[in-house]
Formats: sequence, structure tokens, C-alpha cells
Amino acid sequence: MINLQTELKESIIEQLNLEDMEPADIGNDEPLFGDGLGLDSIDALELIVLLEKDYGIKLTDPAQSREIFVSINKMAEFIEANRTK
Repeated sequence: MINLQTELKESIIEQLNLEDMEPADIGNDEPLFGDGLGLDSIDALELIVLLEKDYGIKLTDPAQSREIFVSINKMAEFIEANRTK
């Protein structure tokens, strides 16, 4: 079975059209924004949609999304604690 971190990486690559990347290219603790993966605010909106669509998690507080989208591991922790799907 694919673990949640790998599933998230695959979803992020697909959702954000990062065609030149593989899940193995993204470290579980690597920052998703800034110096790490280099995502931007538009990508953050896409990730919010992904959380709602794939895991039934609705984010309404932008500050909360900044805490969640720190890394793959942080996202996985949040999903495991809050998922409805």
C-alpha cells in the first residue's frame, strides 16, 4: 500500500503539473514553499482544493494553510488527524 506521504507527492505533482518531477524528488521534510519545492500562493490555492477533494478537509483560515503546507510530513499529519474521506 502506498503511504500517505507518497500519495500526497503524487497528487501534488499531478495537481500542479510538475511534469519534470518524481515523488522521490520531494523530501518529506523539505519546505514546499520558498527555497524548497518553490511553490507560490497560486499553488497553495490548488493544495487547498486538493485537500477538500481528496480528503474532505475544508480549510477556511489562510494562516492555518501556512502551518499545514510547511512540508509533506506536516500535511500528512494534518490529513490523518482531520480527514473525512
